Amino acid sequence: MIFRSILFEGSDEGFGDETVAMPEFFVDLNLDQIVDAITSSKKDYNLQPFFLVSLKSVEAVEYRHEIMRELEEAATRDAIRSFAQKMRTMREYLRLAAKAGHKQNSQGWFLSAVEVYCGAVGDLLRDLRPGKSRGLSGFIEYLREYQASEKFLSLLAETRSVRDSLSSIEYCVLIGRDHNRFVVRGYDGEDDYTPDVERTFEKFARGVARNYIVKFTEWPDMNHIEAAIVDLVARLYPETFQSLDDYCAKHADYLDKVISRFDREVQFYIAYQEFMEPLKWAGLHFCYPRVSNESKEVESREGFDLALANKLTREGSTVVCNDFFLNGKERIFVVNGPNQGGKTTFARAFGQLHYLASLGCPVPGTDAQLFLFDKIFTHFEREEDINNLRSKLEDDVFRIHSILNEGTPKSIIIINELFSSSAVQDAVFLGKAILEQIIALDALCVYVTFLDELSLLEKTVSVLSTVVPGNPELRTYKIVRRPADGLAYATAIANKYQLSYERMVERIRP
Repeated sequence: MIFRSILFEGSDEGFGDETVAMPEFFVDLNLDQIVDAITSSKKDYNLQPFFLVSLKSVEAVEYRHEIMRELEEAATRDAIRSFAQKMRTMREYLRLAAKAGHKQNSQGWFLSAVEVYCGAVGDLLRDLRPGKSRGLSGFIEYLREYQASEKFLSLLAETRSVRDSLSSIEYCVLIGRDHNRFVVRGYDGEDDYTPDVERTFEKFARGVARNYIVKFTEWPDMNHIEAAIVDLVARLYPETFQSLDDYCAKHADYLDKVISRFDREVQFYIAYQEFMEPLKWAGLHFCYPRVSNESKEVESREGFDLALANKLTREGSTVVCNDFFLNGKERIFVVNGPNQGGKTTFARAFGQLHYLASLGCPVPGTDAQLFLFDKIFTHFEREEDINNLRSKLEDDVFRIHSILNEGTPKSIIIINELFSSSAVQDAVFLGKAILEQIIALDALCVYVTFLDELSLLEKTVSVLSTVVPGNPELRTYKIVRRPADGLAYATAIANKYQLSYERMVERIRP
């Protein structure tokens, strides 16, 4: 049975690449916050690299969807969690083996680690039932063949044999009267006086007495007395301890690479599901998106910014969901509306949904059809760098020029309030020039702006952030398809120069 990965089907894509860099758009879209939140409880597994590699085929996405759905079943998820706990115990024993300063103590921890591993493999195969997903079905078949293999059967038999031999050792420690010397010798059938002592003192028992037995603290390493005793016991039973030496040398690489990889990779699914749980309890929805690397007719129902939702639900605040769709030749959302009305949040959500879909994960919302991109490009406002001698406008032009040069028809471009520091006429002129190139490229795009004119171009769709009717100061954070009304930029200008109605009334008040 050829099975290699629960994340990547029939491909080396993403295997072992621990040096993959975080994509440039992560910070702009707050995806860095999302990945940190998902992986924070699984630091031992180093899951972040898996969330930095997007998939490029529909089949690869569907492969993960099948597994994620199957892991939603409680019995399957519990079997994986139990296996993961045993593997964590195994790794802890290996850590103690490496840390132990005494040879036989180290070998004892190693033997215990292998025992836990063998038990974990057997229990997982017993508890994990074949399902519908190609991934888990393939792994179960691999596990079945591995457990029946000569390599595993030999490991299991020799582990039991060495443990039985060690457990059968009996010895006596004779402590001298001065307590400075002791002698270790083999057990020679000496009587155990414990029952006699208990019977003698039984008549003095008056109900349940206080327990004065001292519990020794478990310590992974040995003190010098314990080490000396074990050294002497090893001299008494040289064949048994030689078998332990041979066992440790022979099985130093006992851990199967595929099983070890599965133990880590399956946590990608578990971590994401655990991250979704409190959001679902808060009433938010997730769905398995339909993905396509051909159709650019995208849509989302009840979608939301996942990073913001994670923050708001922790605070007990309400999360506002939004819909969007592009039909036919529509490619570009031109997002307009008042400040602090949810425009940037909408842009981020658009990018987040597409990226999460490319990972094969459920996405926020009740339904989604999304495009499988090749690259995501973002242009969000940055703080000026004193080491950068370019002006703000020049830097904006430089950055957007780079995006347009690298973009392809399969790219997604998200632009947030470009040229906000420029004169209106310049911003309109440059904005139109940029959108015309994106239109020619036929790429999907979200363009957040105050400029109504940009929503009138071919392939663009005007969407507005809305306010409470009759009270424009209150934002609804709902984004709707509607022609730009010309008020957003006027309001922004009035506020910028303190010419709003409220400020004017305040200034002329006697």
